[in-house]
Amino acid sequence: MKIAKLRLPLISCALALTLHAAPRPNIVFVLCDDLGFGDTGSTFQNARAAQNDPALPAFSTPQLDRVATEGLVLRNHYCPAPVCAPSRASLLLGVHQGHANVRDNQFDKALANNHTLATVLKQAGYATAAFGKWGLQGRGAKGAEDKGGKHGDPATWPAYPTKRGFDYYFGYVRHGDGHRHYPKEDGKQLWENDREVSADLDLCYTTDLFTARAKKWIVDQRAARPDQPFFLYLAYDTPHARLQNPPCPWPDGGGLRGGVQWTGKPGAMINTATGVVDSWMHPELAGATWDHDRNPDTPETAWPDVQKRYVNGVRRIDDAVGDLVQLLKDLGIDRETLIVFTSDNGPSKESNIPKVNFDPDFFAGFGPFTGIKRDVLEGGVREPTLVRWPGRVPAGRRVQTPSAMWDWMPTFAELAGLPPPAASDGVSLVPTLTGQGEQRPSTIYVEYFNDQKTPAYAQFPAEHRGRVRQQMQLVMEGGFTGVRYGIQSADDDFEIYDVAKDPRQEKNLAADPGFAALQQRMKARVLQVRRPNDSAPRPYDEAFMPPAAPEKLTKGKIACLVYEGNWPWVPEFSTLQPVNRATVPAIDLSAYSGKAYTGAAFTGYVHAPVDGEYTFTVMSDGGAELFLHDARVIDDDFGRTGDAVSGTIRLAAGWHPLRLYYRHAMGERRLSLDYSGPGIAKQPIPASALAVAGE
Repeated sequence: MKIAKLRLPLISCALALTLHAAPRPNIVFVLCDDLGFGDTGSTFQNARAAQNDPALPAFSTPQLDRVATEGLVLRNHYCPAPVCAPSRASLLLGVHQGHANVRDNQFDKALANNHTLATVLKQAGYATAAFGKWGLQGRGAKGAEDKGGKHGDPATWPAYPTKRGFDYYFGYVRHGDGHRHYPKEDGKQLWENDREVSADLDLCYTTDLFTARAKKWIVDQRAARPDQPFFLYLAYDTPHARLQNPPCPWPDGGGLRGGVQWTGKPGAMINTATGVVDSWMHPELAGATWDHDRNPDTPETAWPDVQKRYVNGVRRIDDAVGDLVQLLKDLGIDRETLIVFTSDNGPSKESNIPKVNFDPDFFAGFGPFTGIKRDVLEGGVREPTLVRWPGRVPAGRRVQTPSAMWDWMPTFAELAGLPPPAASDGVSLVPTLTGQGEQRPSTIYVEYFNDQKTPAYAQFPAEHRGRVRQQMQLVMEGGFTGVRYGIQSADDDFEIYDVAKDPRQEKNLAADPGFAALQQRMKARVLQVRRPNDSAPRPYDEAFMPPAAPEKLTKGKIACLVYEGNWPWVPEFSTLQPVNRATVPAIDLSAYSGKAYTGAAFTGYVHAPVDGEYTFTVMSDGGAELFLHDARVIDDDFGRTGDAVSGTIRLAAGWHPLRLYYRHAMGERRLSLDYSGPGIAKQPIPASALAVAGE
């Protein structure tokens, strides 16, 4: 077999242009807590205000609007789940909820020990730091889930941020602690690496606190290691939960000398630690009124205090982001830094103030959509997402292409000069961000359980008001969105919406005979992209994965592509250029014995003769990833032991797409893939059960 001339691994044209023009960017990822799509000016509030209707109260976010104007808005960007813990876990792991280990309402569960945004960027030479809310630490010292108690510490929390790739951490560890925004006064623990520091944090409102400490870290990082790029994950705990006001105005200016500042003095750790707890209201909000009865002859009434409190928290975040942008300018790294601003899920229906209710319908925090936090309707999962990188991300664009939070891992990996880990469910958004190159489509998939109901807000279509949630799914297929509520089995029909034309999801297209084929594809797709997780059982876990193959197959062969490169993990080989490709009769390395290569990808189809459970077993020297369809059956990469790794999957009879990625580490190359199933003893997959597409 002739081996083609070796070539360097190929990265996308957009990345090549970007890296040629500038060094790897610093990355600042700002994540808000329960900020809805409708809660920023550029995504909704400005358009609402432009209606000049006194009965439609609106507010402004001038600093975020400036970010949007100087960068782009991803108007179809989806969170992984409509509640914080699974959403943040999926973001950090670069996977959707069909592959994440934290699902449903599993607050304080340990984030899987796998690739994270931080480990990937740290491997690329970045300094990494996290500030704010974590809630993914795992069991504490007493062996019980931490839900606000005082036990537990970084030494015993298995998934503390510094154990998941971050060099530095400052923030709330427990999920429940993030429901209050004055750590000392509210009696909540706040950690700086291995030290609990709340005793020194008098009058420190968390939006101010996390921003000030993040600014200080950036300044120190640039002074100590000016040539090292950094990744900063700033995860606010606002505007969610207790709608507390800050104690004083945001200081004038911003950046290096203005705005909020870290002083480091116990009792006055930040320069806004002054005034009175929960006391200061932004002047634009204090006297705001609205036409509550749509009668111009009656006096307007004041906005409810709870609504002003909510907007006050949003405006504080707005000030913080403007302050950060000014810091980057003052340090001369504005054009070297990518900023992403988004939220973990849709707006919440809670104030955490006794006997005071908060509803996001007053300002339509869900934007032009239906649903809120805990819904898989658009309002629960479509997030306000802004991206700024002067000179690299063209300004003033509004992008309608669907994307998702698990796309950030391959995006950041590519910008850092590395191929993404194969374990990620995302695709790089570099072509979308830069406007150069062809954007690969994102996989949009959400699953979630909640036993409450969708609110019966007047803005929502009647059929969605007060509907029971229970088991839910969302999938995007063929440009249409499928939604299921109250799922009983894999055979349940999806509601089908054209959300581009019908953002409120009023017209269910499922009854149209023309959508029958799409209905079946959606039912199949949601089984082909995910794996069951015992901690979050679903009514479709036991369904057999439907086959999928082209009309013409060549049996007895599988495609083998080989690669040359040096990768710290099993890479997503589809982003690289192979040095040779061939069809071979078996999944092994014999065809390339003695040749120079460091990775291989076997792609084709495997045959399941009958419905049943099939177990696949991989042995490799440097790591492997096995996918059937887009479901990850075997993940033998991060933290691998070198032992054989198995995975069991339920397959319907027929041909199933197979991808096996292999990375060579050192020494002798070893790769084998065995399978077993109904009537099949454990053995290498025979040629008769393999095929490639076409003739």
